[in-house]
Amino acid sequence: MEMRKLTIIVLAVLMGCQSTQNTNETRKEYRIAYNVWYDQEKDDYEVFSMKPDGTDIINISNWEGVDWVYYAYQDKIYFISDRDTTHRMYFLYEMDAFGQNIRKVSDQRLNDSWLSSRNKGSELIVDPRVSGDSAFHIISSDGQLISKLYTNLAYYNDPYFSPDGTEVVFRGATQKFKKESGYLDELYIIGADGTGLRKLTTYPENDTLSAWYQYHAGPPFWEPDRNVITYNSVQNGYSSLFLTDPTGKTPERITPDSLYAAWHTWSSDGKWITFDGYPRPHEGDRDFDIYLMEYETGHIRQLTSDSTYQQGPVFVELIQE
Repeated sequence: MEMRKLTIIVLAVLMGCQSTQNTNETRKEYRIAYNVWYDQEKDDYEVFSMKPDGTDIINISNWEGVDWVYYAYQDKIYFISDRDTTHRMYFLYEMDAFGQNIRKVSDQRLNDSWLSSRNKGSELIVDPRVSGDSAFHIISSDGQLISKLYTNLAYYNDPYFSPDGTEVVFRGATQKFKKESGYLDELYIIGADGTGLRKLTTYPENDTLSAWYQYHAGPPFWEPDRNVITYNSVQNGYSSLFLTDPTGKTPERITPDSLYAAWHTWSSDGKWITFDGYPRPHEGDRDFDIYLMEYETGHIRQLTSDSTYQQGPVFVELIQE
């Protein structure tokens, strides 16, 4: 009888521990925020968000001007906007996945550029528009300047922190303007302290099909679980997503020939990539839509399908109650 009681107690304790473990396990839920060219005549860009299955689409910015999302950390969306200023003069703002809790992050004017964060979102790296200076700025989440990062390249844009925050991958070029002879944007890596600059990508020398305005190496994303860097590149006339690592191993194309794939981000659990693009070959107007790809299987689903340009998607985590 005493042994039976002991067995029941042990089973109860084990079941209690299992119940606690299951309760503590949280499954990440996302929305996808993305940019819509809402009114071309008025040059009005709005930020929308939706569920990852393409449902519950809502306009979360509702501003007749330029709002453009470039980054999200957990439940916070970071977007540049010309609200409170003049047309296409950008400052950094923050909001949540439903367009609530909007706040201006910094009074520093910014260039049109992707950005990222480190130290659990407490520090951001941005590309400021400062006359007579040429550096990325690392700022606190309340907009205070922490340090400047000089790349010593004529062109630099779209910075992204390494998973440990000690390095930055970015787009750079030795010529300042895209129309300059010899301009070629590549990915570079530099220490967050400004040391150890090295070129990561090398565009195929025999490829002459990309137009002057197209990416040779598009904005990078440093995925922490696999320690890989992904980017889009226009090669043989079409843009695809490519994957490399911090050593610059031969890039691997990860999107199919059937799609023109451009701006993208990964989910924080490393399972999904969302990107904008359109089917190829494609005749007439190119209406970008949002796609979702499961990385391990390569399965791709189209989430949007209307006549407006929809681009630059990012994953936003939802707070679990």
